[in-house]
Amino acid sequence: MNLHDLLLARENDGNPIRVGVIGAGRYGTMFLAQVRNTPGIRVAAIADINLDRARQALKLVDWPQDAATDDVDEAVSSDRTAVVADAAALFREDIDVIVEATGNPIAGASHALRAFDSRQHVIMVTVEGDALAGPALAKRAAERGLVYSMAYGDQPALIMELVDWARTSGFDVVCAGKGAKYLPHYHEMNPDNVWEHWEFSRELTDSGQLNPYMHTAFRDGTKAAIEMAAVANAAGLTPSDEGLTFTPGDLEEIATVCRPKDAGGVLAHEGSVDVMSSVTREGAWIPHNTQEGVFVVVKATNDYVSGCFAEYPWHPDPSKRYAALYRPYHYVGLELGISIANAVLRGVPTGAPKGFFGDVVATAKKDLRAGEELDGEGGYSVWGKLISARASVERGALPIALAHHVRLRRDIPRGTTPTLDDVELDERFDQVLQLRRETVGLLGR
Repeated sequence: MNLHDLLLARENDGNPIRVGVIGAGRYGTMFLAQVRNTPGIRVAAIADINLDRARQALKLVDWPQDAATDDVDEAVSSDRTAVVADAAALFREDIDVIVEATGNPIAGASHALRAFDSRQHVIMVTVEGDALAGPALAKRAAERGLVYSMAYGDQPALIMELVDWARTSGFDVVCAGKGAKYLPHYHEMNPDNVWEHWEFSRELTDSGQLNPYMHTAFRDGTKAAIEMAAVANAAGLTPSDEGLTFTPGDLEEIATVCRPKDAGGVLAHEGSVDVMSSVTREGAWIPHNTQEGVFVVVKATNDYVSGCFAEYPWHPDPSKRYAALYRPYHYVGLELGISIANAVLRGVPTGAPKGFFGDVVATAKKDLRAGEELDGEGGYSVWGKLISARASVERGALPIALAHHVRLRRDIPRGTTPTLDDVELDERFDQVLQLRRETVGLLGR
């Protein structure tokens, strides 16, 4: 039976999957917009420290007013949905799965651990937390017979679907990746000038509806690095220590660009991850670009398969040894039901870390001085660069997720990466540092 049939069975049995959502931002709201039309899944509770935002999310998606309550006990025993400020109310055994969508890696890791203690599966929308300590979280979940999963709809989970297709079909994965708009000076972008690099109207950017820090991270390379670290750790792929290339190209050129350098491409080696830019280095949009899409590049296993690459319109590279499979869109939170159904009904994730292969390290956007406070992802001081986990550990590099509101002990020149010893980490980080140590213990496996 397919997932929809399994969900229908749960619905007909009067035993829907009960979901707790933490974070009512864009992703959470998109999920709420779709879930009432999905059989066999019911949102038991939504937690957001900003209650007004959570209530507004329900209003935006036409959630019936009489279907909401502020009492979790009442919600779980009825068809209503509780709206609360404190996520602690969601960690209870009559909620099957937690959707962690706060976007805060420290909070995200803490929520995952509390969910495991309550025998709940976790869908980790907060990919920042997954990039920081996902391997340790996945291991802890597996030890308890629980599922820890990437969120379907976001690009990492969709990339992992393509990776699974490739390997199940007998191919070796040469590269897994996505498209994004990129220009070299984006690494120095900050929340003051971010809107100069987006196509939004002045009316919208002045409205206060958009978060300049989040949109800085989307453009300065940090978000792409975080997502590709998650893919590297789930697929067992090793990033280049020089970072993502963001090479311009269209979808017919994916296999030509994302192949090893010795074969004419840009990769340091086979079995890696990368991101292609949807604009030229001069800033012109490339027709039929890879923006919003995801892809996997595979290599022909023999001459017969190479001949197949040449005979079918699969956009192979000039040698006909490499070919790509591409999905043009991701539907973000509208697709989250796929992860929830797989976790609860099949006991499998839509992508989860298998080891520690890639890491996102803080990199100075400008010359930084001792005593200065780093402001983390999407801020004024650092951007996130993807390198191999082995190189990160050997250098003692500071992960971007730990570069939030910490003070520097020494000067850091522009373009370089501070180490963990270069910052003051207080007790706020104790729990996640333990998870980080466990993640390092899974290096390369």
